[in-house]
This record gives sequence, C-alpha cells and structure tokens, in this order.
Amino acid sequence: MGSHRGILLLTLGVMLLTSVGCVQRRLTLRSFPEGAMAYVDDQEIGQTPVSTSFTHYGVRSIRLEKDGYETVQVQERLDAPWYLTPPLDFFVENFWPAEIRDEREVDFELQPAKIVPQSELLPRAEEQRRQVQQNLVVPLADEDGRTGLFRRR
Repeated sequence: MGSHRGILLLTLGVMLLTSVGCVQRRLTLRSFPEGAMAYVDDQEIGQTPVSTSFTHYGVRSIRLEKDGYETVQVQERLDAPWYLTPPLDFFVENFWPAEIRDEREVDFELQPAKIVPQSELLPRAEEQRRQVQQNLVVPLADEDGRTGLFRRR
C-alpha cells in the first residue's frame, strides 16, 4: 500500500512539473489603411496588420510609416494585468496548469500627408540654404591637399 502511495505522489509531482504555466504575450498593430510599415522600439516588425510577441510590460515606442501618409509615432503603455503583478506573477508564470494569453491590440488611423504648395516650399528651402551658408566652415587644406582638423607632424 505504501509503494502505491509513493508512486501516486511521484506521478502527481511529475505531472505538476511538466504542466507548468506559461504566459504568451502578443501585440497586434492595425492601421487604416492597411500596409503601413510598423516599428516597435525601432525594430521593424512588418506591414500592418502585424503581430509580435513581447516579454516585458512597460512603454513601447511605436512608429508607422506609409507612402502618402503622415508618419505616426506614439509611446504606448502596456500595463501588466493584475495576475501578473508581484508576487502573483511568479506562481502564474511557473505553476499555473494552463497557458495564459495576453493579447493587446492597437489601432491607428493614418492621415493623408499634407502637400506643401511650391510657393511655400521654395522660400523655406532658400531660407535653409542661406542659414547653412552663413554657418558653413570650410577646413583649411595642408600642403599635401588633406583637409581636416588633424594634421600629421
């Protein structure tokens, strides 16, 4: 009878250790219109709609770029759910008997790019050119024709 109880406890222990919990975190980005290139924390993840997994909660830098539309740059806060706050997170992530999915979705409405009339664009370009020329410093060339701040002695 004692050996049966030992085998039962051993079997239950092995089952408990092999069925440990797991948390799958996924961030999905959608844009309207679709097809914008998405970046999370300056890492390209693909064209919208797109999903990527993440490990840590916190603030994420999200950028969407699409030709003909204004670039969108936001700081999106991903807060941990209540069951993944210390000290509960240790037990949920290691001993919960089933997989937990935390899926976040963020939607963006892209705005068409503003077309600047040429009558405004040319004066702005001329002003920038004038500012650059006023501050431009050309380094002197040495006798060998090399330019720069450092010269060999």
